[in-house]
Amino acid sequence: MKNNYAISSRRLPAEWETQSAVQLTFPHEGTDWADMLQEVLPCFVQIAETISRFQKVLIVCRNMAETRELFHNGISDNFVFAELPSNDTWARDHGGIVVEESGKWVLLDFVFNGWGLKFPADKDNLITKHLADAGVFKAEIQHGGIVLEGGGIESDGLGTLLTTAECLRSPNRNPHLSPEEIESYLKAVFGLDRVLWLHHGYLAGDDTDSHIDTLARFCNPDTIAYIQCPDASDEHFEALKHMEQELQQFKKADGTPYILVPLPWPDACYDTAGQRLPATYANFLIINGAVLVPTYRVSQDQEALAVFKTVFPDREILGIDCRMLIEQHGSLHCVTMQYPQGIM
Repeated sequence: MKNNYAISSRRLPAEWETQSAVQLTFPHEGTDWADMLQEVLPCFVQIAETISRFQKVLIVCRNMAETRELFHNGISDNFVFAELPSNDTWARDHGGIVVEESGKWVLLDFVFNGWGLKFPADKDNLITKHLADAGVFKAEIQHGGIVLEGGGIESDGLGTLLTTAECLRSPNRNPHLSPEEIESYLKAVFGLDRVLWLHHGYLAGDDTDSHIDTLARFCNPDTIAYIQCPDASDEHFEALKHMEQELQQFKKADGTPYILVPLPWPDACYDTAGQRLPATYANFLIINGAVLVPTYRVSQDQEALAVFKTVFPDREILGIDCRMLIEQHGSLHCVTMQYPQGIM
């Protein structure tokens, strides 16, 4: 396929770079959260209130008046509300992805098709365009050109992308493209020098076809945190062992190995039907001055927070109870999307 983007003129920023805001798309009665809405709303409120201590939080909601009433601690100037229709709450995947081009921000609006046509996404797919039309963003908006979710990619801000073959090469996303064409397009649209592909690793209960943000994450250009399963009797053991071996083979652009930080393996969490839920500490969110870490009411939570303190010594480490979020098969990073400084 042909592309219209000069590779050298673009850069995909890293999450740890200074941000303008983080987007959350709040649940309502018309989402899959309907049966547990009152139980999950406090989690969204806590995430929004925590982010607002450090930067702006963009809240997309169906009813602005009702949503504002959820914030019993008051609403600061860091809250920005946008009243828009939505199918669900996974802002990481329907949110826009920002690149730097010739010193200016460009907002890329990729197609979101419900993780390969698994769930309705017609309203979510229009959210970024609606926000741009409303003047929320101070940037040009361009169509991304392919089906792509923010949870499926990790950038070091220096031209390297980390992703999974299971997700980006799934047949219901971009079936018209070969693996080579997908990589070529990613390099062009994001201005990349290279793409690191993981071919192993998954989480039971995950609907995304192994999004990278559930498995392995850049913490800085030299460091990758990843989930490690130490229990040989666990169904994940073999796949995650193979993933670890792949990570050990990856090299930075200068040819040296990455610093690899294994994250604790949380006790298995199940829903009321006995289905295993995708609890993962890799689904953390970096914001200005802090790292928000999902916790699951299990014994490994404190250990996970301690690991993050060693990886991010200059940021506050704040645990967010995300046990309810995994009931719908996502976690903290999945419901958020950060936007770099200057775009709002």
